Amino acid sequence: MLARKLLAEFVGALLLTGVVIGSGILADRLSGGNTAIALLGNTAATGAILYVLIHALGPISGAHFNPAVTLVMALRREMTAASALTYPVVQVAGCVAGAVLAHAMFALPLVQTGQTVREGLALSEGVATFALLFAILGVSRAKPEAVPAAVALVICAGYWWTPSTSFANPAITVARAMTDTFAGIQPLDAPVFIASQVAGALAAGAVGMLLFPSARGADVVNTR
Repeated sequence: MLARKLLAEFVGALLLTGVVIGSGILADRLSGGNTAIALLGNTAATGAILYVLIHALGPISGAHFNPAVTLVMALRREMTAASALTYPVVQVAGCVAGAVLAHAMFALPLVQTGQTVREGLALSEGVATFALLFAILGVSRAKPEAVPAAVALVICAGYWWTPSTSFANPAITVARAMTDTFAGIQPLDAPVFIASQVAGALAAGAVGMLLFPSARGADVVNTR
């Protein structure tokens, strides 16, 4: 059972990252230098694939694809210890594989180093990750079937209301540090992004415990 969950997390992370980076490459090529148009294309593709992946893989693994999500769910005791320890490993591996896949599709060097400077945007990533976890915790409690749409929409919004364009995911931040394309980030800026993402996730988890307490007891094992 755990192996099936891990495969779902790997495939989901791979496809999500492949779309984020691949759509960024194509949008940048087709936009004629108009960054706003390129970002719009990148946003639409990311939101669309998130909606599909969460519907498809949510029943298997919970469709985290994100160590920040896994961290909060583990702290809420809504998943097993084995899943909590192994999910982040396959999430990072899947995201890195997704970056390589995107490069391969566009005939680019498979392994790259990001050159896009995104320093000074740490607060933005904390806010973006807070918004993502807040949406997941709130909507999953109020209307579970709406979670795929909620996640897709909060990420689409994050592309436009945060100056960092809402990475909101430590695993995909690692992968985006390995691409010198539209979606990239220079490795020097990645650790600060990741630290801020973790802080935002923990803040959302704390608020979520007050507003959306877990319906599961400590001895109940989640399917995630």
